[in-house]
Amino acid sequence: MYRPRRCHPAVIELQHSAPLDPLSRIARHASLDSLAAGRLAGRLPGGGAGPLCALEQRIDAARLADVGLTPDQLQQLNRLLRETQPQAPTAADAPPPADRATPTAAAPMFIGLDDGPIKAHATGTISGWQPGMLFTLDNGQQWQVLKGEMTLRRPLQDPPIEVVPGIAGRWFLQVDPDLPKARVFRVR
Repeated sequence: MYRPRRCHPAVIELQHSAPLDPLSRIARHASLDSLAAGRLAGRLPGGGAGPLCALEQRIDAARLADVGLTPDQLQQLNRLLRETQPQAPTAADAPPPADRATPTAAAPMFIGLDDGPIKAHATGTISGWQPGMLFTLDNGQQWQVLKGEMTLRRPLQDPPIEVVPGIAGRWFLQVDPDLPKARVFRVR
């Protein structure tokens, strides 16, 4: 009874396929030998930086004879592999070193949290808020309540308020630090 070895599906396909033409046969041998050793195309992607070695050095002579390539075909295949090999970056290609005297500003971790709170006075009498209510500030900004509802114990005339940034561009209007905040968005 035939028992297949446990192999990766790609290796099984390579090992158990129909007869191949000479170039496909050399690729099959190179895939099974070199890929398993991690040396396909002379090096691992992003790995060691050695030059591509010729197929005669990578595959033993018996397997090369089994493939049936002529010396001209073998030379042409080696040239093709050398031309398609990715080039290692040179010192001229490298970016110039960063000046350590001028540190770059780090990107904000959460959008909106790098904005500071806006402190101003609301114009008019504030007795509470509900969705849709418009707050006009003394600096000319207008903020509309999106979420939150509150009725104050007593109305406040031109109270100092603070519009505080939240995560992902959200803003919250705070009349008193001890009271819940209303979620608002800027109209003007």
